[in-house]
Amino acid sequence: MNVSPEEFIRSNLRVEPARLLPEISLYTAHPGSRLSQLMDDAGEPPYWAYAWAGGTVLARYLLDQPEVMRGRRVLDLGCGSGVVGIAAAKAGAARVTASDIDAIALAATRLNASLNDVKIDIADGNLIGGSLPFIDIVLVGDLFYDKVTAARVLPWLSACRAEGKTILIGDPFRAHLPQDSLQLVASYDVPDFGSGSGRAGVFSLP
Repeated sequence: MNVSPEEFIRSNLRVEPARLLPEISLYTAHPGSRLSQLMDDAGEPPYWAYAWAGGTVLARYLLDQPEVMRGRRVLDLGCGSGVVGIAAAKAGAARVTASDIDAIALAATRLNASLNDVKIDIADGNLIGGSLPFIDIVLVGDLFYDKVTAARVLPWLSACRAEGKTILIGDPFRAHLPQDSLQLVASYDVPDFGSGSGRAGVFSLP
C-alpha cells in the first residue's frame, strides 16, 4: 500500500451512520472499498471495517445509559473501528483509551473519533495480562470469537474485576462466551449482522 492507512480509509470508505447508532458516524466498508489491499500477511481481513453485533449493542447500551460512563476512565479493549470508545466519550466518560493489536484499526479509531468530535487516547499493542492502574471500566466488544482468545481474556478480566474495575462485554451469545461467569445486563435485536437476524447482549462480570 503506497498511501498511509488514514489516507486509504478516507479515500476508499464511506462515512455513514453506524448501524443501530444514528448518533455515531463511521468510515464504513462497501463493495468498492478495495479492502483486500489492507489484508495482513496471514490473510486476515480488516475486521475493524465492518459492524459487529457485540460492539454495536455495547455502544448502544452506553448511549442509552450514560450514567454508567459519566466521569469514568474507560478502556475500549480490541477497539476495532472505535465505536464503543466513541459511545463512551459521548456518554460522558472522563477519559477514553482505545487499544488494538491492529495498527490500521487504531488509525481508523483516530479518524472515527475525529469524525465524531470526541477525544480518544490510543494505546498501542496488546494490553491483555498487564496492569491498568488508571482505568475504571474495561469495555470489551466481540473478543470471545474463538476458544483460545476467550481462554486468555477471561482470567485477565477477572483479575481486573478483582481490582475493583467494572467490566462490560458486548457479544451475540457466541459459543465461547463464558455466560456462566457473566450477568446479562441488556439484550438487543441485531438484524442482518453477519449470518442474519438475532440477538446480542451486554454482560457484566460480577
